[in-house]
Amino acid sequence: MTTEELIQKRHETHGDFPANARLSQVMKEMFRDEPGWAILSNSRREALDMIALKLSRILSGKAHEADHWDDIAGYAKLASRTDFARVAAPCSAPVPAYDPRPIHNVMVYTD
Repeated sequence: MTTEELIQKRHETHGDFPANARLSQVMKEMFRDEPGWAILSNSRREALDMIALKLSRILSGKAHEADHWDDIAGYAKLASRTDFARVAAPCSAPVPAYDPRPIHNVMVYTD
């Protein structure tokens, strides 16, 4: 299979790459803006990033593609198995103050 054939095949199940990337990045930015992000281990942060990617594929590609849903369950399971005794020290980044106002100013990027 050529690279172009692979890209076309993935487009059928994963949707338009720029749309997928935009949605995935918006979700990841939202995650990082939340106070709880700072206390997550790297494994749990990565699981959330991968779940954001899979959600973006569901919303911009084939929503009924079983692999997307199975992958979300798999990443969530991996995160839940994190051994609390070995969790890395929390990130030293400052935790933003909680803002109860609804989010209306989410930036949308276009390619």
